Amino acid sequence: MGTAAVAPGTAVAWGGRAADARGADGDVAALLLRCRELVRPALAGAVGRLHPWTGEMAAFSLGWADVDGTPEPGASEGKGVRQALAVLGAEAVGADGRVAVSGAVAVELVHAFSLLHDDIMDGDAMRRQRETVWKAYGTGPAVLAGDALFALAVQCLAEVPGTHTGPAVRRLGETLTDLVRGQADDLCFEERPWTGPDAVRPDAYRVMAEHKTGSLLGCAAALGALLGGAPEATVAALDRAGRHLGVAFQVVDDLLGVWGDPAVTGKPVHSDLRRGKKTYPVLTALAAGTPASLELAGLLEAAPGTLEDPVAAARAAYLAERAGGRDAALREAAHQLSEARRCLHAVPLAPGPSQDLDALLAFLLHRAV
Repeated sequence: MGTAAVAPGTAVAWGGRAADARGADGDVAALLLRCRELVRPALAGAVGRLHPWTGEMAAFSLGWADVDGTPEPGASEGKGVRQALAVLGAEAVGADGRVAVSGAVAVELVHAFSLLHDDIMDGDAMRRQRETVWKAYGTGPAVLAGDALFALAVQCLAEVPGTHTGPAVRRLGETLTDLVRGQADDLCFEERPWTGPDAVRPDAYRVMAEHKTGSLLGCAAALGALLGGAPEATVAALDRAGRHLGVAFQVVDDLLGVWGDPAVTGKPVHSDLRRGKKTYPVLTALAAGTPASLELAGLLEAAPGTLEDPVAAARAAYLAERAGGRDAALREAAHQLSEARRCLHAVPLAPGPSQDLDALLAFLLHRAV
């Protein structure tokens, strides 16, 4: 899930305008920093409650320390999109962002847990230009650290005082169920054929992406609104917006898995293609039915290991683009972000935070997480 810009200066139609990759990134970066600084003390306090060993692995996974526990200020902590959505969700319904801090901590811990286990399942050795936890500490310890983060997330939210605690914990529980369902689908997709009646279709991909990625983004925004005292209709609208955002987020992630710059993504070039991962641009390219689609299908269905050859992988990436997969993915991401905006505009929200949410959504088309 490590990501980079789609391409310098890429213009993508969204909401009737072109979102240029050199646009308002500075404003969004400041917004993300503000939210991260609000949440960070509580997040650090939560991690400090863990067993020293699992806490060390958690700090490593969050980009706070190296493998021996030494603080590593130069490491990437990610952008903190989920915790920002929780804070902005509260502010958008007229509450102080501080009421959402526990929810922000919970979703950030769940996100860290999911990445930790995801890296094990995918066999990814690098994330954010550093070793993944399982590579640095071993598979068993990494599983344990992920379990610890999962349990801590639920505990942090369950300790929130007030009448919203039960609904908040229930929402997180439902989200965790969705997240696991999406991850299960994603893994099962890898065993299905590229073509024929059992092939994965774009519609099935969208459902998987909503569960795997959108559920937690929706939960983050919804928890902020819920903890801010918003009515259920508003909470539901923010959840739906986050789910649409999650599909867009996953589609862009897929683009970067094929065409992203390894110097920024921290992953080898064409990494998703070489793993045979079912991604949106490749699935839509195969569905186009063009000569490029047919040649791409032949490469993907060739003997195992064919795409380990850099020349073959580069050819597959070229064919996916030639068959329209890249453009289709960009259109899908733009459509999903427009749907997210529509959800936000369907309920009354505070103007300033609503504009912040809009800016964050647009930024994620060309993010660098």
